[in-house]
Amino acid sequence: MMSRADRTVLSEWWWTVDRALLAGLFALMVIGIILCLAASPAVAARIGIPDPFHFVNRQVMFLLPALVVMLITSFLSPRTIRRTCVVMFAIFFLLLLATLVVGPEVKGARRWLTIAGITVQPSEFIKPTFVVLAAWLFSESANRPEMPSRFLAFALLGSVALPLVLQPDFGQTILVGTVWLALFFVAGLRVIWLVGLGGLAVGGLTIAYFTVSHVQKRIGRFLNPESGDTYQIDMALNSFRNGGWFGTGPGEGTVKRMLPDGHTDFVFSVAGEEFGIILCLIILALFAFIILRALSRAVHEPDPFSRFAITGLSMLFGLQAVINMAVNVHIAPAKGMTLPFISYGGSSLISLAFGMGMLIAFSRRRPGAVALAALSEPKRPAGEPLARPTTMPVPGGAHEGAPSPA
Repeated sequence: MMSRADRTVLSEWWWTVDRALLAGLFALMVIGIILCLAASPAVAARIGIPDPFHFVNRQVMFLLPALVVMLITSFLSPRTIRRTCVVMFAIFFLLLLATLVVGPEVKGARRWLTIAGITVQPSEFIKPTFVVLAAWLFSESANRPEMPSRFLAFALLGSVALPLVLQPDFGQTILVGTVWLALFFVAGLRVIWLVGLGGLAVGGLTIAYFTVSHVQKRIGRFLNPESGDTYQIDMALNSFRNGGWFGTGPGEGTVKRMLPDGHTDFVFSVAGEEFGIILCLIILALFAFIILRALSRAVHEPDPFSRFAITGLSMLFGLQAVINMAVNVHIAPAKGMTLPFISYGGSSLISLAFGMGMLIAFSRRRPGAVALAALSEPKRPAGEPLARPTTMPVPGGAHEGAPSPA
């Protein structure tokens, strides 16, 4: 056991980290391995891979470095995280642009690059860095009014949204745009700006609907299932019906064998079939716990940068989970978005681990946080008198100017 008196880096980390938040994330990872064992053998058999545990082995292979990334990142200070995000954003922004030129086209989109034999999706890695940089810019707009922080925040959003739209990847565009708008609102956005930006977003989606064929098809199939192929959604809904409340049992699912993306986008449906709605509710509760736990830390965080970063990273994590589960139960149009820490996928797993490592780092209890926040408050102009309350309490509950008790 580590003592509070220890001054080692590990001991300081242990006594300042949010261990409940960490336990919730570990629980999701364990559930992810269990569901990969349940879903991936059927996928391997369907596509002709002889090893039924091919995807399980790869998931574990990606999970180990993801754990290392998350834990190492959780040791960093907010200043180090900000500098790291600047470098990583620059690298993955260039890779994001490269996908438009040299990325292979898969299902009409260019979102991936193959680097040293490893398939990488740059948009997955750029999301957490984007959120942290946006949080820093919004915090600077309050601390340093002379800095054009909000203009730079708009430029940051445009620089990420444009290549995502060109890929095209409207799901990720909506995700980062929604988180950015939430940060803008938390930073003091006026309602008129909220209405204007919301109208701009609706206008952009309308243009995409009428100009991009696959967007029109997906929304059309969602609104009218008879207008196109809804095979995967139908199979997902059948999974929940077949599983009921308590599921068919581990390895006993039958609908999962016909579900093309049962190990990735529709792993939540496999959970519903083999382990029942009970496990689905447990997964939903875990996500809710992590998000609410993080937001409760953000409310009590005195440093604006840390507060905005916690808010943005938890929203990014939560919205991705909500979109995935909403697609699985057919209350949102189909969108290729993974369920955090549960769906199979290397880029997604490691980028999520980096994002959650930053969330843990920002939410750590630092004794000097209050002092740093006080230093970051706007300076009082020279000669301006200190604010003085209209009444001063004195012993016995009397106020200034009242006769003192005898």
